[in-house]
Amino acid sequence: MQLKISKPLWQVIGLGTLAGMRSTSAPAITSHILSHHQSKNLEHSPLGFMQSKNVAAALKVLALGEIVGDKLPSAPNRIKPAALGFRVISGALAGAGIYRAVGNNAIVGALLGGTAAFASTYGSFFLRRSTVKTSHIIDPIIGAVEDALVIGSGVGLASLS
Repeated sequence: MQLKISKPLWQVIGLGTLAGMRSTSAPAITSHILSHHQSKNLEHSPLGFMQSKNVAAALKVLALGEIVGDKLPSAPNRIKPAALGFRVISGALAGAGIYRAVGNNAIVGALLGGTAAFASTYGSFFLRRSTVKTSHIIDPIIGAVEDALVIGSGVGLASLS
């Protein structure tokens, strides 16, 4: 099936935002989209692996693992440098893949996705922390609400293609 993304800018910003909330979500959603809607623009590109159904499946498993791992007390804060860096890279990869797939500049897509991930990482971190503090609801429950938001948003973004 041919890839038809009418608003790649908003899809990339959305994917970058999700990467800030759950780092593996953006590549998993992007790979799902691209594995179901092959693009000739990615065939001989370093980003071509994103079109593989096997890669999409592996990324979905990693995303599920992250959902579980996020609830553990040992999970690091998302604003720690390594975690933040991974989220930015994740958003950048998703942005580059979508932008390249529609024939746009992959570097622009990477910058957009990475920037959205950076902003979302801090925004979602402080929002979650504040929500736990003011609502007195335990963190894993707020995390589960965040998971539902990421999953629902991911389904919505995937349906844009």
